[in-house]
Amino acid sequence: MNDFNAVARFARHHYRHFNAAALIDAADGYRNHLAKGGKMFVTLAGAMSTAELGISLAEMIRQGKIHGISCTGANLEEDLFNLVAHDHYVRVPQYRYLTGEDEQALHARHLNRVTDTCIPEEEAIRRLEAALIEEWTTADKKGERYFPHEFLYRIIRSGAIEKYYQIDPKDSWMVAAAEKNIPIIVPGWEDSTTGNIFAGHVMKGNLSNPHVVKGGIEYMMMLADWYQKLSSETSIGFFQVGGGIAGDFPICVVPMLQQDMEIDTPLWGYFCQISDSTTSFGSYSGAVPNEKITWGKLAADTPSFIIESDASIVAPLVFAIVMAD
Repeated sequence: MNDFNAVARFARHHYRHFNAAALIDAADGYRNHLAKGGKMFVTLAGAMSTAELGISLAEMIRQGKIHGISCTGANLEEDLFNLVAHDHYVRVPQYRYLTGEDEQALHARHLNRVTDTCIPEEEAIRRLEAALIEEWTTADKKGERYFPHEFLYRIIRSGAIEKYYQIDPKDSWMVAAAEKNIPIIVPGWEDSTTGNIFAGHVMKGNLSNPHVVKGGIEYMMMLADWYQKLSSETSIGFFQVGGGIAGDFPICVVPMLQQDMEIDTPLWGYFCQISDSTTSFGSYSGAVPNEKITWGKLAADTPSFIIESDASIVAPLVFAIVMAD
């Protein structure tokens, strides 16, 4: 039984106007793009992994409906935090009413709050840290270098954290991505818990080379190679969940190739952004798709959509419609 069919039928019957209609249009545009042989690149901002978007995102990856991902360092690591420590997470439904003293009490319990969900430091962060230190140290001694996502792929494939799994691994989008070996771009990885941990170990002298982990410029070069190769075969779409660097960084690969490398490069063939950012006041995250035409990222006839809503609600619905028969 395909549960996605039931969700799609419900959405098509009830979602007829405004943001609801935009959701249907965007999902149908996604389906049409894939039906024509196109590929899809997805970006993740915010705290989508802690929102457990992996439940639907992992299945999208397994079904071959996502072919590359850009995400913040937080989303990269927090999917694995949830994988190894889900039972120790603490939900705080009334988080809006917490006092400073309440927050201090959570800190004293080593609970790091993300909106209504607290990530347990010892069970989540330290378990992953131990596995990462081993991989970083081994690479350091061998003079090897890898991207942040490659280190996590190595940990997943080695089984180093499997004994800690507390959710079904089929609900982890990182496990699905490792199985499919899809490229992941992580701009600004340094701005993450594991990035901070890495910097600390370098400064303490536990690692001799701060370049053991490859950085952002190399990620852009990797993305450029991937985009050139794949876009020569088919059209690549851009599905943006939230705003920020996760979306702003990779979408620039096209104008970079065209304007800086002077290489004739196809534009992105589909664009959709789910965002609750106000579409004005100079906000990159709230910039409407038309603005991207002037930057050489999209064409005037590129199927473009914006859904102004909560991504934790909207994205799983879009994915369900895309995966429906």
